[in-house]
Formats: sequence, structure tokens, C-alpha cells
Amino acid sequence: MIKILRKHRNWLMIVIAILALPFCLYFVKSDTSLIRSDQFAKIYGRKVTMTEAHRDARLFQLSRLLGMSDLGDGLAPGAGTDDQKAVTFIINLIVLRHEAERLGIQPSDAEIVEAVKKFPAFQGASGFDGAKYDQVDRTILPSLGFTDEQLRELAHDELCLKRIKEIVASGVSIPESESKSNYEQLYGKNVVSLVRIHSADFLKEIKVSDDDIKKYYEAHKGELKTEERRKVEFVRLALNDDQKKLKDKERIDALQKLADRANDFSQALLEKGADFHQVAAKFQLPVEATGEFTSSAPDPKLKADPQLNQVAFKLTPQEPNSDPIQSADGFAILHLAGIVEARPLTPDEAKQKIADQIKSQRAREMASTKGRQAVEVLRNALKSGQALPAALQQAGGLKTEKMEPFTIADETETKNPAEKPKNEPTDLMMIKNVSAQLQPGEVSDLVPWIDGRLIVLMEKREPPDPANYQQTKATFEERYLKTAREYVFMEWLRDRQRDAGLAPSAKG
Repeated sequence: MIKILRKHRNWLMIVIAILALPFCLYFVKSDTSLIRSDQFAKIYGRKVTMTEAHRDARLFQLSRLLGMSDLGDGLAPGAGTDDQKAVTFIINLIVLRHEAERLGIQPSDAEIVEAVKKFPAFQGASGFDGAKYDQVDRTILPSLGFTDEQLRELAHDELCLKRIKEIVASGVSIPESESKSNYEQLYGKNVVSLVRIHSADFLKEIKVSDDDIKKYYEAHKGELKTEERRKVEFVRLALNDDQKKLKDKERIDALQKLADRANDFSQALLEKGADFHQVAAKFQLPVEATGEFTSSAPDPKLKADPQLNQVAFKLTPQEPNSDPIQSADGFAILHLAGIVEARPLTPDEAKQKIADQIKSQRAREMASTKGRQAVEVLRNALKSGQALPAALQQAGGLKTEKMEPFTIADETETKNPAEKPKNEPTDLMMIKNVSAQLQPGEVSDLVPWIDGRLIVLMEKREPPDPANYQQTKATFEERYLKTAREYVFMEWLRDRQRDAGLAPSAKG
């Protein structure tokens, strides 16, 4: 019997498989909810797939490469990472196209062609440069999976955006009185004093006990770790000394040759069984190696270019090779050579770090407490008519730091670097932003700064020269009106998003 089964085992396996298949289909139930969703978002009652979203993200990338700041900043304004801005762009692009269709906005073919010719990336010394267009058509578009049709698509979107902005902001105007008031606030000479409360001044008063350290260690045990250390190997493809002196097209051509070679090197690393050292030898490139380093303390060989250290900590054992990393004079390709994983610190190892952390935290709290009390005392004293020196004394003998008078909208950008004020505070922009909200005689709220807390005292604001207002009135009003219209457009766009019933996917 056994011999018969062995002789016909192949046929038996086929028969068993056929009989088992209906059983599996009927009794083995799959939870379809666990299947990865392909939904990016739901808007206007329809599902936007991840495929569509990725395509529009590439459109966003193309718009940036073409220098289309009006479209990119219009649909993805403000700060944020590239990924965050891409998501905003995708959503707002869908809204823009929907609203353009609803409003009957349809640019003509002639307008679209003219808009494409005006893309910043296609401009030369005498306007539209056909050679630059051809270069984009041959290189950038295929790399993104696009054709020249996507250039027309972006031009269409840019024209629709412009017309919708004109419609939405058509009723926005600025009264003369408001314009003049804003001008005086921005260009009036501000005379301010600062009170800086340094956290470090409180450190000597703080005592940290062993019990404090023990409690902190138990509460933060999972966070108290050594830094992960890494080693990388890398090759450089760089311009030689003579090539570094090249300019304009000659320099671009030299860099392009390096870029092509770097891409060939990177492609060779993707071949099955490829070895970094063997590929480097094939391309006749020396391999450099680092010692062990951390994210906060890069290896000396990587310090010249901060992005090398960042890329090094993105490599994984599964993906040990980086893409070509461009610098001013060439390219580098990194290979992960080793990882020393972060490990928990022992209580003894963590003791000093914990003590410093507790002291720093308590010092900030003490600075905040003293600062809030000082703000209240100063406000009450000045309101009661006391002079500033007496008010400062009443607030605990605070010392002030006198600043050079400044305007909120300083005109240093129009001056030569040699004319710009020396020794400007590193937090000048923050001080200006706080001062813009104050009237003469007012005391600011307590403001955090890198070394503690800060109080701004607005002593007076000298009005700007009326003659300058008349000279710059048109330019100022145009800039101010543009800002107001942009604000109105963004409010309109947010309102349109709400009406669209936007629902992001659960994955975010």
C-alpha cells in the first residue's frame, strides 16, 4: 500500500489540494478591514486614492522645480516639512479645480501656452529660453513620470488660482486712516528697554537630593538612554581645483557629469549581491570611513556638510546605501558600516544628567515665577504714575537693557551690510514682534527666550517722517493690500474645504 501511495504521490497531492480549496474558502474568513486602505482622503463625497495623491504630490514637486511660487505658496502656504506642504497642496488643488469648474473659469489654449512660456525655469536673458524648456522636457518630466501635458496642467491651475483670487479679494480695500495708522506702527521709531531674567541666576539656589534623582529615574527610565552610534563608509565625486573656478554653464556641465557618474554608481549598488567596496573599485573611487559618531556629535569627516550626518542616521541594514547627496562642489554616497544601538543608562550613569535636568527645569520655573510677579508690579507701578526707575526697584531691583531705537519694519535690507547695526541681539525679531503689539507706556507679557524669560518695556514710539509716508504711500498700501487679500483668500479656501466635506484617511 505504501509503495502505491509513493508511486502516485504527485497525483494524490493535486487531488488533496483540489478538495481542500473549497474548505479553505468557506471556513477560513479574512478580516477585510485589515487590508491596507488605498484611500488618501474623502472629499466632495468621493474617495481620493493614494495613487492620485502621489501623482498630485509629484505635480507639487514639479511646480517647485519650475519656480512656480505663486501656485505652490498659494495652495501650500506657511511653514512645514515638504511632506506636510505636499498634503496641503494636494487637498487645496482638488478644491481649486472644483471651484474653478463651479465658477466657469476655463483658460483658453492660447493663455495656457503663454503661461507655460512665462514659467521662471524657462526664462533666459531675453525671456523664454527654448533650450531650458527642452532640458526640462527631456530630463525632469520623464523622471517624474510626466509629459509636457503636465506643464499645461500646471499653467491651467495657476491661471485658475489667479482669477479666483481676483474674484474673492475684489471687495477688499484699506481705509486711508487704517493705512496711515499701520504705517506709523511699522515705521515709527520704537524706544524700548528689556528686562532679562536669566534662569542660570537661580541654579546656585537649587539643591537636588538623591531621592529627587531616584524618582526622576523611575519616571523617565525609558527615555534615559545612551545615544545611538554609527559608522559609515562613503565615496566622494567632487570637482577638482580647476573645475571649482568654473562659472555659469561650464560649472553646471561639470556638475552634471558628476551627477551622471554618481547616479551610475548608485544604480550599480542596486544590482543583486552588489558590494559597496567592489562597486567603488570598479568606478575607481577611494572609500573613506568614519569612526563611531552620534547624531549630536558628527564625525569630523562629515562636519563640513550637515546633511551627511542626517542621511547617515536614516540608513538601515535593509537599505544601507544612500542616494547621491549633492553639495556645492559635488556628490557623496554613504554606506552604513555599523550600528551600536542605544541602551538604557544605569542609575549611576544617568545621575549627573538627571541632576542637571532637574536643576534646569526648576531654574526655568523660578525665572517664570519671578517674571510674572515683575510684570504685574511694573504694570501697576507705571499705571499709578511712578517713574520707570522706581517701578523697577519696586519689582525687586530689576536691571534694564537699553536697546538702540528701531522700527518694526526695519529698512536694513536696503542698506549696505557695512551700514547695518553691529551687535544686534539674536532675538531682535522676537523683540520686534512683541513691541508691535505694545503702545507707549505698556509692559509686555512674560516672553520665553533661550536663557530664561524676557519683559519688553515700550517707553515711546516716535512717529515717522510724514514726507516719507507720502513718498512710499503707494508701495506700502500695495504691499499691505496684497497681504490683506492673501488673508481673505486663505479664509475663503478654508471655508471651501469645510464645504467639501474633507475627511482624511485613518492613516492620516
